[in-house]
Amino acid sequence: MTGFSFLDAVLGDAPALPLKVSSRSFRSAIEEALIHTYTRNDLEAVLAEELKLPWQKQDVQPSHGEFSKRDLIRAYTEGWELPRLVALARRIVNELEVAGQLRLDLSNLLAEHDRAGGVDAPAKNLIFAANGPKPELVLRDAVNNDIEIVRNGEYCLVYNQPIPTDGLTFARLIEWWRAHEGFEESVSARDVGIDLHKRLRASLGENSVELLVFDTYAARYKDNQFDIPALIPQVYLHFDPATQASRRAAGESGSPLARQRMDFLLLFSSRHRVVLEVDGKQHYSTGNVASPTLYSEMVAEDRRLRLAGYEVYRFGGAELMKDDAAKMVAEFFDQLADRMR
Repeated sequence: MTGFSFLDAVLGDAPALPLKVSSRSFRSAIEEALIHTYTRNDLEAVLAEELKLPWQKQDVQPSHGEFSKRDLIRAYTEGWELPRLVALARRIVNELEVAGQLRLDLSNLLAEHDRAGGVDAPAKNLIFAANGPKPELVLRDAVNNDIEIVRNGEYCLVYNQPIPTDGLTFARLIEWWRAHEGFEESVSARDVGIDLHKRLRASLGENSVELLVFDTYAARYKDNQFDIPALIPQVYLHFDPATQASRRAAGESGSPLARQRMDFLLLFSSRHRVVLEVDGKQHYSTGNVASPTLYSEMVAEDRRLRLAGYEVYRFGGAELMKDDAAKMVAEFFDQLADRMR
């Protein structure tokens, strides 16, 4: 984006057009920054040793010499989608010695990407997949916002590692589960993933429509393709220490915090979070009678989430009961993945 055209001369100080934020634009800017900064040998060392990128081609090694600088970069980043390319661009800007204009080009592209939205605060305390009584939490350190589960912690899972800039993939969740459950390294990632899948699925109980969404997404892990965002079920968003029963006993109408749990969460990056909600009639009616109050609470919470930087998508329970529901959900996930490329 550094060229100068006749339009530049005509427009003078007119506001610049927004940069095109896409995987293609990030890939191009990354390649230009690295190609024009490093020699072929230095570039190989930067990619492998400084950035520690995984080599993608099993049948040939980068040192064999048949790769140009551009081909070398593409071999290391083959198949990468937008979140991973954005994360790599940030590392190049922050960690490498890159020429001034090339660094500026990447920085401008990152700024345009960040301007598009997302959640500013880092994710902490990912509590999810409860398959029993509600966990009870306390603030162990209110200054640092550190929480501790003091009761019923055995029924939920807690991922307390930093969320990488390129998101929480199923592959990363598998490695966390391996350590959590003490699986030996000899146990394959596929077998650990199957065990994790069963535990996550158990948190959905007998809810057939949520199971349909979960199982349809899990089909995307086929052929050991685990390096995609994990679909995380039953994620706590707010915490109300009182139960509904105790509030009713005290004469209170309900929780002051709407939607304590999200049905599903996808972390495409440390900033980009997608919430999926499956709506049964309890979300908008009392019995079989439509409830404007329940509906208004639901849409108000959606607004709050969107203003906080989340994307929210809803499925109606009735549409998930149709014969072609699995096909519809699969197409939705295809379209969502395409948006992230």
